[in-house]
This record gives sequence, C-alpha cells and structure tokens, in this order.
Amino acid sequence: MKYICALLLLTIYMAVNATPTNRILIDRPARIVADSDTLVKKRSVSAGVSYGSDASFFGRTGPVKYPFLNADVIYNTKNGWFVYGSAYKVLGSTPTIDEIDLGGGYVYHITPKFSGNISYTRFIFDRNALIIKSASSNDINFNNSYDWKILKSGVVLDYLFGESHDFFITITNSKYIETNWSIFDDKDYLSFNPGVNIILGTQNFVQKYNTNHPGRVGLGYDDDLLMPPLIAQKYAGHNSELDMLNYSFKIPIAYNRPHYTFEFAYKYSIPVNVEGILRNHKESFFNLTFYYVFY
Repeated sequence: MKYICALLLLTIYMAVNATPTNRILIDRPARIVADSDTLVKKRSVSAGVSYGSDASFFGRTGPVKYPFLNADVIYNTKNGWFVYGSAYKVLGSTPTIDEIDLGGGYVYHITPKFSGNISYTRFIFDRNALIIKSASSNDINFNNSYDWKILKSGVVLDYLFGESHDFFITITNSKYIETNWSIFDDKDYLSFNPGVNIILGTQNFVQKYNTNHPGRVGLGYDDDLLMPPLIAQKYAGHNSELDMLNYSFKIPIAYNRPHYTFEFAYKYSIPVNVEGILRNHKESFFNLTFYYVFY
C-alpha cells in the first residue's frame, strides 16, 4: 500500500509542478468521445458511434470476449454544463440493447492548464446483459488534469454503487500531438494521443457478477454453485481492498476535420492482482470511433 501512496503523490506532484503549454483543451467525459483531445469553445452537440473488440471495465474483462457497438450523444453548454446518453449492444448477445447510460456534469477550469469535470452516470442494463460492469448501476466521476509541455497528467476518481460498491483511482499520462500539414486540403489534420494509464481500486463487482451470472466465471466447475464455499469466501474477502488492478498503454490515431473525427485506437492491457474467479490475462484492444460535432 505504501508504494501505491508514493505513486499517487509523485503523479500529483508532477502535475502541479509541470510547465504549462499555450494550448487550451477542454475535457469531455471519456465515455462519450474518442480518445483524442478536441478543441471546443461553443455550445455544441456531439453524436458518435464506435466499435470495440472487447468490453473492459476498469481493467477487467468478462470470461469471454464481448465485442460491442455503442452510440453516444452529448450536449455541451457554453458555461460548462453537459448532459449525455449512450446505448451499448454486445455482439452475439440476446438483448437488443444491453446497456443504456444517462448522465450529466460540469466542466471547469481552475487555470488555463488545470481543468476537470465532475459527472454522474446512471447505467441501465438488460437483465440478460453479460458484460462484467452490470453489477454497478451508478457512477460518480471526478476527473482532474494538468496540461503541460511534455505530458498531460490526470487523476480520475470513480465511486460506483448499486448491487456492489467500488472505488477506483485512474492515473493518466498522455501526450497530444497533431500534424501541421494536411491530408486532402487545408481543413484536415492527423492527431496522436499516446498514453499510459494505471488503475487502482476495489473489485466487489466481480463477486456480484459471479452471483448474478452463475456458470459464467469460476474455477472450472460446471455450476458456480458447486464452488467450495471456503474458496469463494477467500476470493470475496480481498475484493474490498484497494489494490493495483491494471496497467495499459494506448495509441489513438485520429483523422480530424472541422466538424468530425474518425479514430483508431490500440490499447495493450496488463491486469494485475486479478480476483481469483476471473481468468484475465494480457490483452490487446482495438476501437474504431466516429463522431460529429454540431456547433
């Protein structure tokens, strides 16, 4: 635990003592838009669609791969308030729509380089949804970042509650780069936003997911009800401990025009301290995202 605290203090120290840059980038909820930073100065509506190779939840995945499609809409006001909605469809699953998210929040700027947002999201799942996040139905998200010349550093806090209660800390460091040359005309450009993420947290949601979906995860038993009680209790006993969960490296590459962006993102995920009834391992993720901004 002392190493976790030291890492947090070091990241926050780097962010606060960083050298500022001249570019002002407004953060928007990571669930709603592509991973590349987007300059937004006006009231706007954004609509997007994306495909993901596997559904991931704070560094954890389900017992099998669940590729998904999702559609998002977000309304941004001039004074920083926003509301949004999302719909998810897991490919190959029974429900027509596996998940609907509704939420809102506020974007603020303490200084031109120190910004953040706070938001609340309500997750609504179909009863047959198999994605691992389905044990949580509410999320309070507090996201702060500092943009400086070398890197953009951030600390994101999430408190999730519903059938299970969990707390997560995500530490991010990324570098936004865009080309000063065009592809087809003088209105387009490419952008790159490589980054490294570290996730710490609890994982009570794993045990609840196992209870809600018997037979989906386990130790090789045909029915999770046959799992020896002492083994299940042993796993569950560690779920409430704040621990390192995941390291990941991400490389988003985006084609940008004044009103829309098309992005491909590759992420390599390294789960650690995996809760015993899961079989998570190192995995590559691929995402394709398109979104359009109406001013």
